[in-house]
Amino acid sequence: MNGQPDTIAAIATAPGEAGIAIIRVSGTESLTMADRIFSHAGEPPSRRPPGAFMRGFIKSNKRILDEVLLLIMRAPHSYTREDVVEIQCHGGVVSARRILQTILHEGVRLAEPGEFTKRAFLNGRIDLVQAEAVLDLIRSQSDRSAAAAVEQLEGNLSHSFNDIYDETLRVCADLEAVLDFSEDDIPPVLIPDGIAQLHKILEQIRGILETWEEGHLLREGVLVVISGQPNVGKSTLLNALLGRNRAIVSPIPGTTRDTLEETIILEGIPIRLVDTAGLRNTTCEVEQEGIRRARSHMQKADLHLYIIDASKPLDSEDHSHLKSLKAEKSIIIINKIDLGTLTNEKDIAGFVGIKAQLNVSKGLKEIKKHIIERLGLTYSGQPRAVISERHKKILQKSFMDIKEALKILESGQDETIVLAASRLRFAIESLGQITGKTYHTELLNSIFSRFCIGK
Repeated sequence: MNGQPDTIAAIATAPGEAGIAIIRVSGTESLTMADRIFSHAGEPPSRRPPGAFMRGFIKSNKRILDEVLLLIMRAPHSYTREDVVEIQCHGGVVSARRILQTILHEGVRLAEPGEFTKRAFLNGRIDLVQAEAVLDLIRSQSDRSAAAAVEQLEGNLSHSFNDIYDETLRVCADLEAVLDFSEDDIPPVLIPDGIAQLHKILEQIRGILETWEEGHLLREGVLVVISGQPNVGKSTLLNALLGRNRAIVSPIPGTTRDTLEETIILEGIPIRLVDTAGLRNTTCEVEQEGIRRARSHMQKADLHLYIIDASKPLDSEDHSHLKSLKAEKSIIIINKIDLGTLTNEKDIAGFVGIKAQLNVSKGLKEIKKHIIERLGLTYSGQPRAVISERHKKILQKSFMDIKEALKILESGQDETIVLAASRLRFAIESLGQITGKTYHTELLNSIFSRFCIGK
């Protein structure tokens, strides 16, 4: 159990106009605090059964602040496994803030970011992987990312981690038991069985590590940069992909002088589209800065959409830019093909032709299809929990420790069993940090500081 004696409170809903706002209170004093500020005809909150909804008023110095609904949840059947009171007041900023201040004046402490979920972990209701899933669900930008977060929240990923942890621990325990046997008493199958099991564990880890790329895309999205010379149709393409006029489109070259970023969802993955300044030699300092920023984004891009004007022959600038592109990370788009035809298309691999500005939508499905294929975003519709960067780093370290232990065991030298067991102990210590079987203050602070206050 957490063992923290204080009671915490925070506004759990986002600021702004809304139908309701919710103030959450958790801790041993939550119900007695509610008795003091909640006015209601009947039994006070501390005498009501769990799950009770009560309609009444929040008062401060005998002055009514708002008419509210009050929900009671008693330990251990609450989000934090502590006594919890949730107050639903009218939405907006002022009412919720006034009620929170009244609660704090009663000796309740303002919650830190993520402290409610942190208490849920410390009190054993969820593990660290499930706690991280809460944040993923809050931040999800698509049905696909939300479904993956729910799978993780339900414990499917935790089960895989626990299985690896338990099996590694069992092999390590068997090896350490060997040290207590005399050489003639060692069970003949103990070491071979341990070797076979470690091979299986490594395969399990490999399989989980393969989900990192998908997890990275779901959480961080994909950076897709649109570039090309001035007036080739970059802003037109951005507007077409967004389905609205976000960027200014003008026949005057150099209209876009800064990067312009917007997000669309393809196959459940957030795509961060960046429109950039036209690439050319210029003496204008403002435009030069825009081009510098364009090149910076091009270097960081997960995918590069380079647009060529089909109404003009390729010049040295286009040749130079095309040579710098990485084929596996680029799609070349030939625009304005109704105004002319390039004579040297053979030099451009994997191009996608699209019509001029008024007809750009005819090529839009093809462009989206190429983006999905090049990034490997195809989605079967079956959600699965996927690992985070934190999980990846721990798994990679554990993998190397287990692999080294396996190498030692396969050498066949009985005197090195203690070294193999030591390596497995390192792996077990690392694996325990994934779900929170082992943790330290810095780890918890790193995870829960990313949460909003009130969650």
